[in-house]
Amino acid sequence: MNAAAALTAARAWLAQDPDPDTRAELSALIAAAESGEDAAASDLVDRFATRLAFGTAGLRGRLGAGSNRMNRVLVTQAAAGLAAYLLEKAGPDAPPVVVIGYDGRHGSARFARDSAEIFAGAGLRAILLPRLLPTPVLAFAVRHLGADAGVMVTASHNPPDDNGYKVYLGGSDDGAQIVPPADAGIAAHIQRVADAGDIGALPRSAEFETAGEEVVEAYVGATATVAPAPAGAAGLAWVYTAMHGVGFETLSRIAEVAGYPHPISVAAQEQPDGAFPTVSFPNPEEPGALDFAVATAQEAGAELIIANDPDADRLAVAIPDAATPSGWRALTGNQVGLILGWRAARRAADTGAASGASLACSLVSSPALQVVAERYGLDFHATLTGFKWISRAPGLVYGFEEALGYLVNPETVKDKDGISAAVAILGLAAEAREQGRTLGDLLAEFDAEFGFFASGQVSVRVDDLAVIGRITAALRAAPPTRIGDTAVVSFEDLAAPVSGPPLGDILRIRLEGDARVLVRPSGTEPKLKLYLDVRGDSSADAAARLAGLENGIRELLAAIG
Repeated sequence: MNAAAALTAARAWLAQDPDPDTRAELSALIAAAESGEDAAASDLVDRFATRLAFGTAGLRGRLGAGSNRMNRVLVTQAAAGLAAYLLEKAGPDAPPVVVIGYDGRHGSARFARDSAEIFAGAGLRAILLPRLLPTPVLAFAVRHLGADAGVMVTASHNPPDDNGYKVYLGGSDDGAQIVPPADAGIAAHIQRVADAGDIGALPRSAEFETAGEEVVEAYVGATATVAPAPAGAAGLAWVYTAMHGVGFETLSRIAEVAGYPHPISVAAQEQPDGAFPTVSFPNPEEPGALDFAVATAQEAGAELIIANDPDADRLAVAIPDAATPSGWRALTGNQVGLILGWRAARRAADTGAASGASLACSLVSSPALQVVAERYGLDFHATLTGFKWISRAPGLVYGFEEALGYLVNPETVKDKDGISAAVAILGLAAEAREQGRTLGDLLAEFDAEFGFFASGQVSVRVDDLAVIGRITAALRAAPPTRIGDTAVVSFEDLAAPVSGPPLGDILRIRLEGDARVLVRPSGTEPKLKLYLDVRGDSSADAAARLAGLENGIRELLAAIG
C-alpha cells in the first residue's frame, strides 16, 4: 500500500469510527500526511496496509486507530462477524447465547460493551459478566451458562498498549478456545463486515443481560474444591501479587472458601491498572517482574510467593532459596507443571481412574511429563502449543505448557487457569508443610523419582519478523549435525513431516544423550524461541549439560547470522 492509498483508507475509517480518542488521533495523522509529513504518511501505511488477523488466538495487537490496531471499529467488526457465524450454525429452536468478559486493560470494558450491543442487535442472547474478572471465569461461564460462545477482552500479559479478543465455543467444543476450521469461518464473516465499510449501519441494542454474582460464586465454589486446605495450611504465610491485574479479589475469596490463610498481598500491585506502573512488562516470567513480591515476602517472612499475570490465566511460583542473592527463587513453568502433573497422576491412580485418563503438555514443554504418565499407567499426549489443543486431549485430567500455563480441573474450565493452579499449589505446599517439608523438597523428590530433567530457553527478539524466517530457512536448508560438542541424532520439520499431517512451524532436533531442541516462532511476540531439554545423572550433571547445549545453540545462531 502506498501513501495515497493509506490516506484514502484512513479517511474511510475515520468516517465510521465512533471513538472520539481514536478519531482525534487519526484526524491529526491525516492532516499531517496531507501537509507532506513523511513520518505521518508512513504511520498511516503501517496502520492500514493490513489488518490484525483473526485466528486461533482471536485478535491481539496495539491500541490505536486503523485496521492494524485494536480499536472500537475492529472490535465491532469482529463481534458482528462472530454473530453472523453463530447464526449460520444455529439451530431453529433458540437464538445463540454469547457470554462476554473483560479485564482491566485500557479499552477492555468499552470493547466488551460494544460486543454485547452488537450481539444483542444481531438477535443473539448476549450476557455480559458483572465486572472485570479473570479470563478463567469467562471460560467457566461459557460452560456454566450453556453458552454457544464466549468472548474475553484481554491481551493477557502483553505490554500496556495492547489489547485482544479471545473467542471460546460451547456445545461440542465444551468451552474451549477456537481451533480450525472455526477460526477461518469466523474470519471470513468478519472480513465481509469489514468490506461493507460502515459499522454505523450495523444494528445495535442495549437489551443485553448482565450476569449476576451467581456466576462468579459458582466459579469460586468449584475452584475451592480443587484442593481444600489440609491441616498443614494453618499459619501458612504466602504472598500474592495480581501484577496490576484482576486476580486478587477472586483468588483471595477462593482461598477463604477453601480454608487457606488470607494472602499477604503486594499492595502496590493489588488493584487493576492497565498502565502496569510498577513492572516494565506485566509477565511474571520476565526478569524483575517479581521484585515487589520478593520484597514483600522478605518483610513478611513468607514461605511461598504466588503470582498471576494480569488476566490471571497464568501462574508463577517462587520459593525461598538461600543460595540466591534475594533469598528467593522463581520456579520455571516446567518445574511447576511437573509437580502438578505428578499430583494429578497420583490422584488418578489412587482413585482408580487412571485407565483412559491422560496427561498432556505442549510439544515444547518438558518430556518428563510423559515419564510421569507412564509410571502411573496414564496415557500421554504432546500437543501443539496452546491450550486450545491441550484442552482437547482425549481423557485429559491435567495439562500444562512451560509458559506458566496449567489446566488442573478440566471438568470445570477447559483452558489454562492460573487461579485453580494457585489453589493446587497451595494444597501441595500445605501437605508438604504438614510433613515438615517444602515445595523445594518436592522438586528434589521428583528428580529422584523420575530422573534429573532440566529445561531452558533461548529467545531471539527481532525488530524485523523476516529475520525469524531467515533463521528457520537456514536451519531447514542445512540442518546442523552437531550442536556444541553433542551430535545431532535427528532433525524433524514438523511443518512438513515425513509422515502424518503438518503440526506447525516447529523444528525438532534430537541429540545424543537424551537431549533435544525445539525451534518455533512465538505466536504473540516478535521472537524466535528455542526450547532446550536435557536429562542428566544428577542435578549438577543436568545443569552442566543444559549449559553446554545453550552455549552450542548460541554459537549456531551466531554462525547463521
